Amino acid sequence: MPVYKITFARSARKELEALPTNMAGRILEKIESLAEYARPAGCRKLSGVMGLWRLRVGQYRIIYKIDDDNRTISVRTRIEIIS
Repeated sequence: MPVYKITFARSARKELEALPTNMAGRILEKIESLAEYARPAGCRKLSGVMGLWRLRVGQYRIIYKIDDDNRTISVRTRIEIIS
């Protein structure tokens, strides 16, 4: 049973839709797993930005915000490739 509800910013949704199907599936799977555990092993809190976290999936990173009070995770910014 999910503990957190997951929402997407429009820009994050567009980035996800533009990715190759296999990579989008891996990233979406990782995002969905955040509903069970919002701070999995390997995630990092972004310094200087209140409440934003990042999680790497291969060459990509997911930027998201955790709202523990409302039990929501918001994929806030684009899913971007790490160069």
